[in-house]
Amino acid sequence: MKHFEVAVIGGGLAGMVAAVALARGGRNVALIAPPSPQEDRRTTALMDQSIRFLDRLALWDKLRPEATPLTSMRIVDGTNRLLRAPTTTFRAAEVGLNAFGYNLSNRALGRVLEAAAAAEGNITRFTAFAESIDVGEDAVSITLADGETVPADFAVGADGRNSKLRETGGIGVRNWSYPQSAVVLNFSHSLAHENTSTEFHTEHGPFTQVPLPGNRSSLVWVQNPQEAAAKADLPLEELSRAVEERMQSMLGKVSVEEGVQVWPLSGMMAHRFGKRRMALIGEAAHVFPPIGAQGMNLSLRDIMALTDILCDRAELPIPADSGDRFDRKRRADIMSRTLGVDLLNRSLLSDFLPVQMLRAAGLHFLSAIPPLRGIVMREGIEPGRGFRDIPAAFREKLRRKKA
Repeated sequence: MKHFEVAVIGGGLAGMVAAVALARGGRNVALIAPPSPQEDRRTTALMDQSIRFLDRLALWDKLRPEATPLTSMRIVDGTNRLLRAPTTTFRAAEVGLNAFGYNLSNRALGRVLEAAAAAEGNITRFTAFAESIDVGEDAVSITLADGETVPADFAVGADGRNSKLRETGGIGVRNWSYPQSAVVLNFSHSLAHENTSTEFHTEHGPFTQVPLPGNRSSLVWVQNPQEAAAKADLPLEELSRAVEERMQSMLGKVSVEEGVQVWPLSGMMAHRFGKRRMALIGEAAHVFPPIGAQGMNLSLRDIMALTDILCDRAELPIPADSGDRFDRKRRADIMSRTLGVDLLNRSLLSDFLPVQMLRAAGLHFLSAIPPLRGIVMREGIEPGRGFRDIPAAFREKLRRKKA
């Protein structure tokens, strides 16, 4: 029976990236990843920090041909409320980047990751489900549904919001729900998107268009569950007109493609993100609405931190407290991002006038004060980056005044 250094449980996007990253970091990895039965038609906007990580893993060259750069992001107040925020546009050039990130389909991302995992010599793939998991003081033992046992020094839970590893480890969660569902679709349009993503804030949640290759875009349209279900049931021609109207014809004539999906919105955060010989990443650790392109980028930061901890001295055995170190390292980022997305989403739903005033004022300040906008943009790309760059921004401002 082969003993592995790391067992990654879960074959979604986060699990695949984690397996490849840890294997290329020098660890011998068991990837326990049954085939996924559901085809995911969503897209993922990967920010600059995530792109650089995938590039270090030699994955970005394979993904780049199917990705579209995001050079501008625009927020439009599409509510009918008394207090409305000004339209605010964030441009990557303002922070010295060619693009904030790139948008690509989850299908394309999954295909490249599957191929990378299959070709990686340090990964052994198991396609049976994890039936039971024993996390001991010195090792982890995973019994698969087909009776095979997989022993490892460390386990990574990438097995979603109903994580068996999290349950086995006795880690509780906080769950919450939203009175919303997201209609997810792709559409073609007659006018060029110019690599710009537009997010309309409505009373029921965001309506977010993100560019795809050519004259195509992806859309996440958050509404109350009844309206979302009704939209998804419309004939494509009627739905196309509804999308075009909601977009104020910014992209001209719209044609929605087959494969419209509806996803209920909810949130979840684990009480811990790791302990002893286990760590939780992706939706095993945190779930929140698809707002601000934060979900997958947060998961990739989980993987970056875990790779740093487990592969820093890959020639040595994995320390028994690696999960505790991971928990401490990830806590601030996960909690702050989860809270930020939750507050933004709830501010859109609130009819409380002071909340509307705060949201409108915040966007007004971002629109009117370029240095503040720069800090927010850098923070959105990489946590801590905006505040680290403040001294450099002031030095540059002084230099320009003297010139």
